[in-house]
Amino acid sequence: MEKDPFSERLKRLEDRIEAAKSAQSTPPSGAGAKYTQGSLAWRMVIELVVGMLLGLAIGMGLDSLFGTRPVFLVLFALLGFAAGVRTMMRTASEVRDKRAEGALLDGGAAEADRNGSQGE
Repeated sequence: MEKDPFSERLKRLEDRIEAAKSAQSTPPSGAGAKYTQGSLAWRMVIELVVGMLLGLAIGMGLDSLFGTRPVFLVLFALLGFAAGVRTMMRTASEVRDKRAEGALLDGGAAEADRNGSQGE
């Protein structure tokens, strides 16, 4: 019987395809856990702008509903700004906590302890 000359090549190709599929299906370590500074800045800007726009929209809607022109617009614009700043601060706090947690998980516990003892 003759051996198929392409069977060995086909087997190697199937093995390479399987290896590529398994490598593609496993996510890289830390994927999505780290933010770039640019993406973090854009996120904060968007949170502030959305808060302002929502406040302006609610204020304009209430002003048109009640027939009072600048009262609710100004009030809700300020409230929207405050809500946007508060959301930005919450995001900054979450990122700071994740970075501190990541530093502790990555073996930076000694550095965190050294920084913590200096503050006392």
